[in-house]
Amino acid sequence: MKTLFNNYINTFKGLSHEVWWLALITLINRAGTMVIPFLSLYLTENLDFTLKDVGWIMSAFGLGSVVGSWLGGRLTDKIGYYKVMVRSLISTGVLFIALQFLNTFVDFCIGIFLVMLVADMFRPAMFVALSAYSKPENKTRSVTLIRLAINLGFSVGPAVGGIIITTLSYRGLFWVDGITCILATGLLIKVLHPKKAKVLDTVKNDTPSSAYYDKAFLIFLVAMVLFGIVFLQYFSTMPLYYKDIHRLTEFDIGILLGLNGFVIFLLEMPLIKWLENTNFTKSGLMVFGTIMLGFSILVLNLTSWIGILIIGMLFMSLGEMITFPFSNAFALDRAKKGNQGEYMALYSIAFSIAHIFAHNAGMHMVDGLGFDNTWYIFTMLAGFCVLLLFILSQYLNTQKKKRVL
Repeated sequence: MKTLFNNYINTFKGLSHEVWWLALITLINRAGTMVIPFLSLYLTENLDFTLKDVGWIMSAFGLGSVVGSWLGGRLTDKIGYYKVMVRSLISTGVLFIALQFLNTFVDFCIGIFLVMLVADMFRPAMFVALSAYSKPENKTRSVTLIRLAINLGFSVGPAVGGIIITTLSYRGLFWVDGITCILATGLLIKVLHPKKAKVLDTVKNDTPSSAYYDKAFLIFLVAMVLFGIVFLQYFSTMPLYYKDIHRLTEFDIGILLGLNGFVIFLLEMPLIKWLENTNFTKSGLMVFGTIMLGFSILVLNLTSWIGILIIGMLFMSLGEMITFPFSNAFALDRAKKGNQGEYMALYSIAFSIAHIFAHNAGMHMVDGLGFDNTWYIFTMLAGFCVLLLFILSQYLNTQKKKRVL
């Protein structure tokens, strides 16, 4: 047991102090994002919106994310990642607190759009900061540490969120989310000020190429949109499935979603450390991760046994643990070809676009086709994603051979 523990600790060695601080800031911030998994339940139960209304609101959520990610990338290249992160975090905190006071469909669409616009300006800036504070050989593990913080936050957040809903009300979630964003801003200002932080990897590129003309990166982005559409069902239609079909309470749903974060916290870093020492390519690993995600949806139709929910969650967690770190590392590697803010903004936008279509499509399909048919459709979508990633892998191999010749 001691050897296992020491091996686990050793997977974290070599990461910079700044990356650790960035992970802690992310943990504080993400621990408060307990609103998001319960948003569809809040809108249907407290505000009496229909499933179609919720679908459109979640599309506004995704659209705000697209605009915010694009704007965050532009501003990062112009004024730097630090200023963007500070302004995004504190503004998000204030807006999340204000969101609870919106009651009409139109007001909530506008409100959630503005919240996500400001909140997702943070993402491309954070990715560029992560790249700057990491040695080149540590970037994948640095990304994994940030994801570890995110998932630990998501593990704690839904569980605490379920307790808050049960004992207080949904409105308490908005207060906690807003306050944690503001606290994260204070910590960021204190420990990651440019005068205090040590930059380990400054990319100098006098003739940067545009991400919009990087064919491999564009194939990758389309695949990430498809992956995101399937993955995001776990944060919109899946909680409704748990409640309506398997009769889980909000507390039960919070614990089940928290299982995902706990598994990732326990296993992702050792898994990534091991995979980095194998001969698998990043694109090949993303293929395997996407297959696992597809299985996690498909198995739900195999039986009505409630334990299948845990099995599906474990398949999803494995797919997420592999695909996200290596897709992020892939994007960071490609970003060295051009403006880092532009590349990382497009990477963030891929998932923002997924937000636009995932929740809306999922809600409409569940409403019109039922859960079983919806899960079959999303399994096929995961299959298309696997095909695209395989094409990407073949394209990269062809380009590599051309450079050798």
